[in-house]
Amino acid sequence: MADRSPPNCHLRLEWVYGYRGHQCRNNLYYTAAKEIVYFVAGVGVVYSPREHRQKFYLGHQDDIISLALHPERVLVATGQVGKEPYICVWDSYTVQTISVMKDVHTHGIACLAFDVDGQRLLSVGLDSKNTICVWDWRKGKMLSMAPGHTDRIFDISWDLYQPNKLVSCGVKHIKFWSLCGNSLTPKRGVFGKTGDLQTILCLACARDEVTYSGALNGDIYVWKGINLIRTIQGAHAAGIFSMNACEEGFATGGRDGCVRLWDLNFKPITVIDLRETDQGYKGLSVRSVCWRGDHILVGTQDSEIFEIVVHERNKPFLIMQGHCEGELWALAVHPTKPLAMTGSDDRSVRIWSLIDHALIARCNMEEPIRCAAVSTDGIHLALGMKDGSFTVLRVRDMTEVVHIKDRKEAIHELKYSSDGNFLAVGSNDSSVDIYGVVQRYKKVGECVGSSSFITHMDWSLDSKYLQTNDGSGKRLFYRMPGGKEVINKEELKGVQWASWTSISGLEVNGIWPKYSEINDINSVDANFMGQVLVTADDYGIVKLFRYPCLRKGAKFKKYLGHSAHVTNVRWSHDYQWVISIGGADHSVFQWKFVPERKLKDALHIAPQESLVDSNSEESDSDQSDVPELDSEIEQETQLTYRRQKDLLFRYAQLQRTCIFSAKVYKEDLPQLKEQCKEKRKTAASKRRERAPINSIRLHFVHGYRGYDCRSNLFYTQTGEIVYHVAAVGVVYNRQQNTQRFYLGHDDDILCLAIHPLKDYVATGQVGRDCSIHIWDTETIKPLSVLKGYHQYGVCAVDFSADGKRIASVGIDDNHTIVLWDWRKGEKLSAIRGSKDKIFVVKINPFMPDKLITAGIKHIKFWRRAGGGLIGKKGYVGPMGKIDTMMCAVYGWTEEMSFSGTSTGDVCIWRDLFLIKTVKAHDGPVFSMHALEKGFVTGGKDGVVALWDDTFERCLKTYAIKRAALAPGSKGLLLEDNPSIRAISLGHGHILVGTKNGEILEVDKSGPITLLVQGHMEGEVWGLATHPHLPICATVSDDKTLRIWDLSPSHCMLAVRKLKKGGRCCCFSPDGKALAVGLNDGSFLMVNSDTLEDLVSFHHRKDVISEIRFSPGAGKYLAVASYDSFADIYNVMSSKRVGICKGASSYITHMDWDIRGKLLQVNTGAKEQLFFEAPRGKKQIIPSIEAEKISWSSWTSVLGSCCEGIWPIIGEVTDVTASCLTSDSTVLATGDDFGFVKLFRYPAKGKYGKFKRYVAHSTHVTNVRWTHDDSLLVSVGGGDTSLMLWTHEMEGHRETRQCDSEESDLDSEEDGGYDSDVTRENEINYTIKALSTNIRPMFGIKPHLQQKEPSIDERQGVVRPPVSRALPQPEKLQTNNVGKKKRPIEDLVLELVFGYRGRDGRNNVHYLNDGADIIYHTASVGILYNVATGSQTFYQEHNDDILCLTINQHPKFINLVATGQVATAPCIHVWDAMNKQTLSVLRCYHSKGVCSVGFSATGKLLLSVGLDPEHTITIWKWQEGAKIASRAGHNQRIFVAEFRPDSDTQFVSVGVKHVRFWTLAGRALLSKKGQTSSIEDARMQTMLSVAFGANNLTFTGTISGDVCVWKEHILNRIVGKAHNGPIFAMYTTLRDGLIVTGGKERPSKEGGAVKLWDQELRRCRAFRLETGQIIDCVRSVCRGKGKILVGTKNAEIIEVGEKNAACNLLINGHMDGPIWGLATHPSRDVFLSAADDGTVRLWDIADKKMVNKVNLGNAAQTVSYSPEGDMVAIGMKNGEFIILLVNSLKIWGKKRDRRSAIQDIRFSPDSHYLAVGSSENAVDFYDLTLGPTLNRASYCKDIPSFVIQMDFSADSCYLQVSTGSYKRQVYEVPSGKQLLDQILIDRITWATWTSVLGDEVVGIWSRHAEKADVNCACVSHSGISLVTGDDFGMVKLFDFPCPEKFAKHKRFLGHSAHVTNIRFTSGDRYVVSAGGDDSSIFVWKCVHMPH
Repeated sequence: MADRSPPNCHLRLEWVYGYRGHQCRNNLYYTAAKEIVYFVAGVGVVYSPREHRQKFYLGHQDDIISLALHPERVLVATGQVGKEPYICVWDSYTVQTISVMKDVHTHGIACLAFDVDGQRLLSVGLDSKNTICVWDWRKGKMLSMAPGHTDRIFDISWDLYQPNKLVSCGVKHIKFWSLCGNSLTPKRGVFGKTGDLQTILCLACARDEVTYSGALNGDIYVWKGINLIRTIQGAHAAGIFSMNACEEGFATGGRDGCVRLWDLNFKPITVIDLRETDQGYKGLSVRSVCWRGDHILVGTQDSEIFEIVVHERNKPFLIMQGHCEGELWALAVHPTKPLAMTGSDDRSVRIWSLIDHALIARCNMEEPIRCAAVSTDGIHLALGMKDGSFTVLRVRDMTEVVHIKDRKEAIHELKYSSDGNFLAVGSNDSSVDIYGVVQRYKKVGECVGSSSFITHMDWSLDSKYLQTNDGSGKRLFYRMPGGKEVINKEELKGVQWASWTSISGLEVNGIWPKYSEINDINSVDANFMGQVLVTADDYGIVKLFRYPCLRKGAKFKKYLGHSAHVTNVRWSHDYQWVISIGGADHSVFQWKFVPERKLKDALHIAPQESLVDSNSEESDSDQSDVPELDSEIEQETQLTYRRQKDLLFRYAQLQRTCIFSAKVYKEDLPQLKEQCKEKRKTAASKRRERAPINSIRLHFVHGYRGYDCRSNLFYTQTGEIVYHVAAVGVVYNRQQNTQRFYLGHDDDILCLAIHPLKDYVATGQVGRDCSIHIWDTETIKPLSVLKGYHQYGVCAVDFSADGKRIASVGIDDNHTIVLWDWRKGEKLSAIRGSKDKIFVVKINPFMPDKLITAGIKHIKFWRRAGGGLIGKKGYVGPMGKIDTMMCAVYGWTEEMSFSGTSTGDVCIWRDLFLIKTVKAHDGPVFSMHALEKGFVTGGKDGVVALWDDTFERCLKTYAIKRAALAPGSKGLLLEDNPSIRAISLGHGHILVGTKNGEILEVDKSGPITLLVQGHMEGEVWGLATHPHLPICATVSDDKTLRIWDLSPSHCMLAVRKLKKGGRCCCFSPDGKALAVGLNDGSFLMVNSDTLEDLVSFHHRKDVISEIRFSPGAGKYLAVASYDSFADIYNVMSSKRVGICKGASSYITHMDWDIRGKLLQVNTGAKEQLFFEAPRGKKQIIPSIEAEKISWSSWTSVLGSCCEGIWPIIGEVTDVTASCLTSDSTVLATGDDFGFVKLFRYPAKGKYGKFKRYVAHSTHVTNVRWTHDDSLLVSVGGGDTSLMLWTHEMEGHRETRQCDSEESDLDSEEDGGYDSDVTRENEINYTIKALSTNIRPMFGIKPHLQQKEPSIDERQGVVRPPVSRALPQPEKLQTNNVGKKKRPIEDLVLELVFGYRGRDGRNNVHYLNDGADIIYHTASVGILYNVATGSQTFYQEHNDDILCLTINQHPKFINLVATGQVATAPCIHVWDAMNKQTLSVLRCYHSKGVCSVGFSATGKLLLSVGLDPEHTITIWKWQEGAKIASRAGHNQRIFVAEFRPDSDTQFVSVGVKHVRFWTLAGRALLSKKGQTSSIEDARMQTMLSVAFGANNLTFTGTISGDVCVWKEHILNRIVGKAHNGPIFAMYTTLRDGLIVTGGKERPSKEGGAVKLWDQELRRCRAFRLETGQIIDCVRSVCRGKGKILVGTKNAEIIEVGEKNAACNLLINGHMDGPIWGLATHPSRDVFLSAADDGTVRLWDIADKKMVNKVNLGNAAQTVSYSPEGDMVAIGMKNGEFIILLVNSLKIWGKKRDRRSAIQDIRFSPDSHYLAVGSSENAVDFYDLTLGPTLNRASYCKDIPSFVIQMDFSADSCYLQVSTGSYKRQVYEVPSGKQLLDQILIDRITWATWTSVLGDEVVGIWSRHAEKADVNCACVSHSGISLVTGDDFGMVKLFDFPCPEKFAKHKRFLGHSAHVTNIRFTSGDRYVVSAGGDDSSIFVWKCVHMPH
């Protein structure tokens, strides 16, 4: 019986022995029903101790390793290992899947945790980053993700008392996380001195931010916030693996075998030592505890589960046991009793009762056990060991009978003979030993034929023969008991085997999949009675086959549950059960066998649910006995819709274009363009011809895609008809015979579905990352685009009954099914559908969570579970076979469904069970449609049938026949009874679509009207327009020639079938004859009215590719073929008169000249040849001459006149056709990308500019203008369509939106130049953490220098601890501080002077009706109160803020969004008043975020990145969800803003571009701004944007013009709105007025700020009274009666609208770094000096700048004299100046040096001025000699440039810090270096600003490889020290700090590089100056209390 069908019986999992204790923790819990949930192998187990019953969850396909219990204790989440692991949430009561979460983790899911209300789930991956994810588990949606830690994470938990906080712990760390928006932010726990840093294994959260955690050494660590506050030492003697919190307190379990209970404050209650109890043993280790009430569950490392009742704690109850470590291989069943014996590498042998489901005996051996056998009388149990010995025990009491060791290698198999006399023992030494049982196991024989280890053995029934398998796959036979090998196979003919466990042999051929040669089947066992075979393999699968199983690739049923290898499988003695054991999972599975007779009664054993493709289902291999597929379906399954990108050498026959041609996905265009960048550069440098002014518009399409699509034709609400062809969605009005087009797709549409309200349509297309568009049939606008989950194409879509969801199916190998919420564009669920092609998907109209898919040989019923879908195959009963399903619908109740098959039946299903089938059609049923009362079906037989609602009766049939065609038809039926592919009802008619591309309307009474038709399947190439009538002819590979009417009646006039397909046709000049070239090398001429033959020839073998009549009288006919010849025929005499030879490849195009004497020919090798007619002599004509020839037609694609039509990516793709208008001005082309393009003629020069139009999907094979140029006709090859385009000449250009897109190349005109714009575009933002040193220092850093030993140390003198010498003097003179010194404990930011205007935009805004303004500098957001001048700060960013915006919606008052610089930057949304962070969005924009903006409702946020693609992202900021993201432009985008009235429309502007964007669902669609509507307008660099009513957009340009756009078309230009670039524009929401800000010189009439009316027609200018030569405005904003302006010079100014008065609010340095900083000796004022050439005086009390001096040169350093009456300023050019403070008059100036003055100091006695410079020198000037400033002397031998100087208190010494990290001391004024260290140590300094010296070595951090500490200052009290460094940090230390890496506090806020820092007098404030941020920060000092 060679039946390859699967057996009709079934296995059901009944019991699993085991528990996973190894490598897992916290995986054992009580459910609400007091059942116990845990897992083993790949199975979730729910065990009821009361009923001693197990339920199984089988939704995983690999080992489960983590488990979490929902707080309500019914639902369970489990996570598995694997390459693509997933998480399942399931119900412990019904064991059904509720939700699946997938596609995020790799390797495995290590930990899971639910939050307190059970809404969110946490998971940790096993990947190298230990990724942490937060899920909305019901939706299966990931909310947030972050890398967890570099090392393993062992436990994770939500903080149950604080929302959005969580804790994770693991190897040597604990982290406290907060979730805000979509970002998880960690803080590492600080171990401090309280406990050692060590591995934390488990944790539990308590109230008041307390966290308890169990450590590896057995201590419990208690945390408060992020700090360790105490430890409970010795809680356990070794690692604490598990901690469980409950109402009463906490339970912990450890490696020491103890369980301890603690109260809620972690005071000990009791301890239970399991090792000491009856069941205990040495080495018991607890992995999991669960405490509920008075019961405690304990899981151990060795796979036991104990239940302890608290008041009898010394009597734990053992409720589950299993084998533990090591592999499990040995399995034997008792010959007469329901017992199974197993033995494992854990050295134990165990006996299990299959009835009681319990372990009844256990015995420990000396060695690991590898195999077992029970003697036939059931008395002895033999065990084979890993060391080559075997032992025999008595089953009764497990006592040893004998122990024998004859072999060295493991015994892998042993078997008793059927008569019980012998024991065969097979070992890995390749031999089998035979022992006599009765002779006390004396060796009686040996079999030595094998060359490899023995794997399986079977005895014959008469005990005379033994068969063996070995590792090499050989099967050998031996005579018993001697062991002689049987060579002659005849001898074995009649042998019957007592058992069959052999994996090779004829009887088990079928268990091996086809083509497999491998040893991956470990074990088989045959059930001779039931004729079933069970197998176990390396993939964790147990399979059932029929036995004997003879043919390879037999069908089977398969069962999952074991994880990896199933090592052994056996039937029980009475064949009631199958026992299987898992190698690595240590588990024993007991399966109940359900034989065939029981199955019939038990429909309830529906296939088990699973996520895996098939679980206990038939195998995947094809069923051999299914009827052959229908030819049409066969064809369709062959279609791949894949586009090859590699250059295919396709045979030219298939494709007339160049041999290299191949279809490329449209998505590849950008990449291809990128690859051609070099060419573009050269192209861009040349002046190119402009695009033509004329344009075309799609007018009508002939065609309908029926040949491979079904059910794609519907009535809309208004009674129009919607369908698709090529890449066009068509809405056809049958009354007016007009069409409207949806052109949003860029490749073939494959499917179409209509919304239940019949107003929206969903269409799915082909593409590598293909999309589904949902669009409105009235407005033809896209509502949503769904992308990102399907590959290659979408072949089926369906709307749910409520219209909210869409289901779609892809044509990838797994036919992925996706369920969408289409309005949001969100994927709800996805699953691999089936290996076989799916034709249809339908959502259940009653239950939107259920759906059906049907296709080749299957139908599946799905239900949604979170992010996944769970499917069951349709069940046809034990004997049935499933047909191929072509269509399906739901019936009148939720469980009824109907499907149409390929054999013409309709199957009726209830749930997943087939109830009956009804014969409906001859041949496949392709389409069905459900009505209110009944159904309508259509089939290949061309019949439409109406049925009642149960398919009992067929009520009426309509046959589609020519005879029934009504007179109003728009064409002709090609044949009777065409195959019907789509049916739809409505408006009293039945709408029918056929395979032949016809759309028909059938009246209920019978007449049929043909509405639309096109060519059938096959490429269309031939196209000819009539010389003087509006008709055209086409010929196609579908073997038809058709004539079409191009006038408004748009119908097919005539059709004729040909014997072969054709590729070309041509009308004669008088239009009477039509020549047609066929694919077999023949051609014919027919009468153009009747299409009857006139004459035909057959001279060539290959395709006729082009055919042309000569002009005038049409005397000659030129016929070109793929044989590379063109033949010339005399039409009148019907003779061949010439042959044109000389082409080296096939001929593609031909044109005659006007005289009819010359023929121009193009070939596939891209040759342009000329031949003389009629003889065909080849002519060589130089191109200059060729250009002068006038041609009667131009269809050529080669030659200098059309060089420009070849695209940059011309290697990959071809221009296939061209056609010139009769006035020779416009050349139309068609190409392989499906574009129709218009060029100006002649298109000389490369890469001409064009307009391009998308509608065709694949190659456009031909284009032709009609005789009067009013229409362009194009045909698409594979898309079978004929498209008519109306030609709009120059005169009739309405400003209606044209559908074209402009050329590919960015305009080569430069977009204009401006230094500020260039600087902004090229700026390279420093990321703080990566910053390097700002000063060019060299040498060894202080903390790495070797200390010189002191003189005492060198001489070995030991000083007594109390020195007799004088006490060491103070290091620092302490002045003007109170009597008691109080150290400073903290710094609080008080003021910031600065504003980021140099490269920020629109980053100053009013809040609270103008009372406050908000802006930013460095990394702080600043809220400034206009009345008081006080500031408050937002300090959560960790790097520079680049952009800021406010939410203008009244619901979100005072909300600010800011974006920053960083490798993975964040956007923060925060409340400006209380500085609360509301959301943090972690972005994928690398480098930084350069623009942010809120939408009209305030709910969406738009961000633009600085990454190379300038990605644009839209966020739902409240949820932290990214909605859509897309590459914005290849050049810098400056600003992107939502329209003020929209949540979907926004505009982006930047370098040479403006784009108009629409958010559709999750997709971003964009249109480039088009300038061609205005003569000579060009695309400039756009800098700013504003909006007006009626879709007007205004953009400010680099030249000072404003462009006004209507939609995306340039409407007008406001010339020179400003004289320079317009950097800022602002749209006032309340009155629509627009403010612009630009860069200009102030003049009488002009100003840098202008206020305009709503249309930008009138304006009023405002001058900013800043005193600058040029005002450059970067930000404008308008409040009530005031305009707020931010400038590049870091000023913020308020301008009154009425009086134009300017009020300067904020001032800052315009450019940095700010190097000079000096605080006044007694008042709270200070000076700053910067590279912008100014010195400014700031008053801290008044919070403002009081004065500034313009020096005309960059200033470097500044210093006050000791009395504060003079100021010295050092300049970058080497000059220094001394000013008098009161009058600001210059007292003296001098320039003795050429390079920068780095520091300048007055001596404390005001005698000398020290000036340190970059020339490695310090000069001393004597001030007592007056302002002449003669140099007194200078210091020599300074090793490098000077960075800081300090005088001693007595003015006698000067310490100098230098750029080589060396500090030196000099005498004043002699300049001699002081070398005596003892002397130096005794100096008291007046000030200390040095970063070098032993006293401050502690300020240098470990991370200072590339970055330096730049500045330092010791407080006046002499005990505190502040520093500033290259990382932008201000740090506070104690002084002195001689120990390395001293403790400190850090303060963030500055950008990279803090350049200088000072204390003010009395240590009240610290002032720090910034490098990159040109800002000054004032920090208030907080002193310690007394």
